[in-house]
Amino acid sequence: MEKKIIGQTVPAIEFTLNKGESLYTQSGAMTWMSPNISLETNTKGGIMKGLGRVFSGESLFMNTYTANEDNQQIAFAATVPGAIIDLNLTSDHPGLIVQKGSFLCAEPTIELKVAFRKKLGAGLFGGEGFILEDISGTGNVFLEVDGDQIVKELQPGEVIKIDTGNVVAFEKTVNYEIERVHGVKNILFGGEGLFLTKLTGPGKIILQTQNFGDFAGRIISLMPKSGS
Repeated sequence: MEKKIIGQTVPAIEFTLNKGESLYTQSGAMTWMSPNISLETNTKGGIMKGLGRVFSGESLFMNTYTANEDNQQIAFAATVPGAIIDLNLTSDHPGLIVQKGSFLCAEPTIELKVAFRKKLGAGLFGGEGFILEDISGTGNVFLEVDGDQIVKELQPGEVIKIDTGNVVAFEKTVNYEIERVHGVKNILFGGEGLFLTKLTGPGKIILQTQNFGDFAGRIISLMPKSGS
């Protein structure tokens, strides 16, 4: 299979598939495709895994696209301005924990499931801090990044604290914790919310420069109020 990323502001990734090659994605992510590609929609792994994906921000059903002839094209586009990153997981790769909504598409040899990582309280109040996605297997997986991507390699014991909305993914060797912001004034007036994500190395982490939830909130705050 061949692939190329096209576009800049809201990019897409276009694949050229040979007969029998497949990709799967969440429902509604396909942007365009050649006529000789078949579609199969299912829960990919059963109803429980499908429901788990719903909790992690993805769709209950996944779409698998398979080329029926050589040289068939299919494209998947990002949903907001940003970037698409191509990650290749090998047999010795530890796997990834990914923020909900970052998954774009993958080869069938990649498994996607929900990762319940933290306490319920942190999940209810920490947004992205509770339910994440577990990606494992061998092959290519493609993620969406809001804004620009920043890649860091944490050394053993090295710590970084991040606004939860700016975390894209991290290797499973990285220890992950939700940490509450201390101080009433900091919580009420600091603008960083109630929780931060604390990542401790070793391992690679991927960050994004834009928190689209905050961006959407600013737009909403500027919209005319009803009756004004």
